Amino acid sequence: MCGLVGVYNLEPDEPISLDIILAMLAQVSHRGPDESGVYLDGRIGLGHARLSIIDLAGGQQPISNEDGSRWIVYNGEIFNYPELQAMLLRRGHQFATQTDTEVVLHLYEELGPDCLQALNGQFAFAIWDGPANRLFLARDRVGIRPLFYTAVQNRLVFASEMKAIFAAPSVRAAIDPVALDQIFTYWSPRAPFTIFKDVYQVPPGH
Repeated sequence: MCGLVGVYNLEPDEPISLDIILAMLAQVSHRGPDESGVYLDGRIGLGHARLSIIDLAGGQQPISNEDGSRWIVYNGEIFNYPELQAMLLRRGHQFATQTDTEVVLHLYEELGPDCLQALNGQFAFAIWDGPANRLFLARDRVGIRPLFYTAVQNRLVFASEMKAIFAAPSVRAAIDPVALDQIFTYWSPRAPFTIFKDVYQVPPGH
C-alpha cells in the first residue's frame, strides 16, 4: 500500500505551505516506507509515501506528464496497465517510468474522467489538472483503497487516512451523531459519512 495526501486551496491568492503537506505525510509514512515526495504549485499541494512495487528505481511520486502540467499521487494496482500503456504509446504519449501510476495519468489525458472505465484494478488517486485548474479524485469500484476528504477555510483536504487530514490546520475531530447512529444500526457509517463530523470518504466507484 501507499499513502497520499493533498490540499487544494479554493482561493488562488493563498499558496499551500510545504509544512502542511509534510505534517500530513508524517501521518501516513507507515503506508509507504520506501520514499516520499511532494509537489507544490500555488493552490495545490500533493504528497506521497511510497511502498515500491513496480519500477523500484524510477517510480517516485508525485508523477507528472511530459510537460509537467498534470500531476498524480496514487495508491493501488492496475492489472491491465501493460495493455493500456501499449495503447497510449501508439497514440504518442511518452513515458518516463514503467509504473501503472503514470499509465493512469496519461489515460486521464487521453479520456478525462472517463479513464476510469478502462481501469481494471484497485485504486485511489488524485490528479491535478493544471490547464483545466481541476482536481480529480477517484476511488475504485469496490472501495478497496481508502480516500477521505474535508473542506475547511476554503481548502479541500484529502488523504488515505483520516489522521492525516487532522494534521492540517483548522481541521478538528468531532464525533458525528448521524454516523454514530449508522454504526449502531449497520455496524459502520454509510458512505460518504465517517465517524467524524464533516470528514467524508469518497464512496466506492466515485
